[in-house]
Amino acid sequence: MAISLRIPDDIKARASALAEKSDSTPHAFMVDAIREKVEAEEARLAFLDEAETRLARMKASGAGIPAGEAFAYFESRAGGAKPRKPRARKHP
Repeated sequence: MAISLRIPDDIKARASALAEKSDSTPHAFMVDAIREKVEAEEARLAFLDEAETRLARMKASGAGIPAGEAFAYFESRAGGAKPRKPRARKHP
């Protein structure tokens, strides 16, 4: 499938300069840039879908992990410790 894009001259010039510095062609540089954007958007949408699924599951079960406990767990892990994972529980 062929797609035609009207790319502003300033973007073309910048892409061409960067392509030359990275030993690539302007076309390959732009295709790579589009591929990266598509992959990033697909990952973002997959993340949002997963978040919606988990939120629905949490609402249905009524169980969750308080934010303070979750943050403390992550901070401890980031500091190199191996803390016990917090458990989800029902909240009033």
